[in-house]
Amino acid sequence: MSGKTKGIVIALVVAGLIGVSFAIPDVKGHLPPHTPEGEHWSLLVQFFPGLVHNLHALIAPHKTWIAGEVPGRVSHMVMAVVVALLAVGVGILVKRRTTRADGGLQPDSRFGAVAFIEVLCEAVLSLMEGIMGEKNARRYFPLIASLAVFILFSNLLGMIPGLVPPTDSLSTTLALGTVVFVSTHYLGVREHGISYFKHFLGPIVKWYALPLMVLMLLIETVSHLVRPCSLAVRLMGNIMGDHKVLFIFLSFGMLLVPLPIVALGLLVAVVQTLVFSLLSIVYIALAIEHQEGH
Repeated sequence: MSGKTKGIVIALVVAGLIGVSFAIPDVKGHLPPHTPEGEHWSLLVQFFPGLVHNLHALIAPHKTWIAGEVPGRVSHMVMAVVVALLAVGVGILVKRRTTRADGGLQPDSRFGAVAFIEVLCEAVLSLMEGIMGEKNARRYFPLIASLAVFILFSNLLGMIPGLVPPTDSLSTTLALGTVVFVSTHYLGVREHGISYFKHFLGPIVKWYALPLMVLMLLIETVSHLVRPCSLAVRLMGNIMGDHKVLFIFLSFGMLLVPLPIVALGLLVAVVQTLVFSLLSIVYIALAIEHQEGH
């Protein structure tokens, strides 16, 4: 990308931020009729109120498992589908790149979506190799890379004024944490069989250590059940907080004021993706390697 092109892109981004920052104060208090109570202003709510209303009416008869009440927000569901389609689209571009006549070995002249995914996947693979070795890293790379791409795209989506990041909802993040939880124990059982659960009983599995085994079973069970919850709450809390701060600064309607918050938000988006991926890698690595001492 030439210097002139970069300048044009930056100018367009700044103009967009300024435009939205002046527009939000005028529309944030005028939500379309029949908007669900938990929704706040976004482009989705503003321009597609029928979709939001119909989706909410579809799930209204069903209470959530966590809160035990009818959900008030549905926009994160739509945005999650948008992120998934975006990730699939980029994946198709990467697939076409690898099937070119040169085998995809020749780098593109410009840094685009394909190059971005290559950098992200290379970083994830390098992180996995450092924790679980090259063989296991390549074996479980599709799972971790899929999580990283979805989470990063979702986080970055929240940096665009008027859009809602799917990861600012506990429903989305807990679903991601549950995927890691189920995958961890499934891979552990597949690797070691039923003996995988021996580590829940502690280092001494003998009849005379029964009280200690019971205590260790309780501790390990609680520890493993907390893992998906901690992954979900950490990701949701950081992204929701960052999104709210950005929305507040945009509502000031002041020239260039939101830009530092956007820069900070980009850092938060990358760091939270890294943290979620890193912890997922560690959990899987422990599940497939802990039996060596038994």
